[in-house]
Amino acid sequence: MFGDSLKLLSGTKLDGKMSSVVEMAKLYASDAQSYLDKGDILTAFSCISYAHGLMDSILSLVGLK
Repeated sequence: MFGDSLKLLSGTKLDGKMSSVVEMAKLYASDAQSYLDKGDILTAFSCISYAHGLMDSILSLVGLK
């Protein structure tokens, strides 16, 4: 799902602030995987939920959602 959002954005020109938000979302997704690997599913879920929220916002702003 998160990867699908990234694919939708590929090739889309983003300004500096939007690019920064996408990078933050990627970091939260990475954190989610790390927490999941450690068995901390609640924190993992929180991180990936936040990452999805950031991506949904960007997709909305660029008219892809």
